[in-house]
Amino acid sequence: MLGTVLALVREKLRGRRPRRIVTLVVTVTAATLSFLCITLVFAAWQNDRAIGSRTGFANAEVISVDSDRSLVRFQTPDEMVHIPPNGVLYPGGLAEGQVVRIEYDQQDPELARVAGRNMSLTLLPVGSTMLITWAIAGPILWWLRRPTAPSPAVTPAT
Repeated sequence: MLGTVLALVREKLRGRRPRRIVTLVVTVTAATLSFLCITLVFAAWQNDRAIGSRTGFANAEVISVDSDRSLVRFQTPDEMVHIPPNGVLYPGGLAEGQVVRIEYDQQDPELARVAGRNMSLTLLPVGSTMLITWAIAGPILWWLRRPTAPSPAVTPAT
């Protein structure tokens, strides 16, 4: 009798534990991606606010365009030449050798963006990422949460 009960308990735990683990992994992954997306929008807003409060303007030459950043070189009114190490913000459509108008933070000239562009350009990719994340995670979580069919009763061997 005790062996039958233990076999039933073992069978129940075997089915539920992997589901719980997968549910936790999917939920934590989707929540982490959502948190990172929201943080990215907040960071873009902060950068735009800093540039907007002390805006300087300059013409900049695009010296490098990579997949992760676009480097520009520009000169401030104090005759200093700046090449922001993290690149220029919102670089979409820039080409090497191109001269573009930029806005920069006069207190921190390393923080620069292409003139006329702002954090609203981050909303579409971030929103799409969050939508796709939850469009994938939602059905998986729904499927994992649905009740499982009862397993057939374990009968002791005779």
